[in-house]
Amino acid sequence: MTGRNREREVTSGVFAAVCVMVASLALLVVGLSQVPADQLLPWYAAAYLLIGACIFVPTGKLPSLRQVGAFLLPGALLVALALLNLGFWAGGWLLGLPAWGLLLSRWTPESRLPVLRVLKFFGLLVLGLVIFVFNGIFPFVSLGLFLLPIIPLVRLGYRDYRARALQAAVEVLLGLAVVVVAFTSPTPEGSWLSPWVHAGGAATAGLMIAFSVRGLPRRSRHLHLKDGAV
Repeated sequence: MTGRNREREVTSGVFAAVCVMVASLALLVVGLSQVPADQLLPWYAAAYLLIGACIFVPTGKLPSLRQVGAFLLPGALLVALALLNLGFWAGGWLLGLPAWGLLLSRWTPESRLPVLRVLKFFGLLVLGLVIFVFNGIFPFVSLGLFLLPIIPLVRLGYRDYRARALQAAVEVLLGLAVVVVAFTSPTPEGSWLSPWVHAGGAATAGLMIAFSVRGLPRRSRHLHLKDGAV
């Protein structure tokens, strides 16, 4: 797989990871109102690993030990906080997990992880958490949920994307599935926010973070130009 194709597949994996994150986070928020956080940890772990698979499988190679460690360690530490009844911060980390996985997928011995890019990610994660927390007060933010099936449809305007009809169909169906899950999940008793509102906030924040950090590293751009020249 060439560098350009690999980057294209990873970007598609990020979209799938955002969809998984949105559905998982909405269901976790609903679950938190019904059962203790420790009972949700197996589902959290499953969502975490599925998001990781969406990111790293399209690269076509096994992630290195440092990539695996950097991907899993924040979630493990935040799970420990949940077990100590210090808050379910692990759920908030899910918002940035697709983007974090994307950054780590580019962290190779030949390409270092830029400090500024990491700082930008954490700044966007904080902004995403603010959006997610206050999306109930500003409900228009939750309209980001409907972007999930729209984004693949808009991308059909690009010839390279139209050539991958199966991928386009899968992404449209995945986006629609997340919308259906969000609207069919029951609203917990006593809650004034519906699951689709939580899902919409997660979608807006997750897409913002992921697509803000997806730009190709400078080294990769240089290699693509060389490939074209050759």
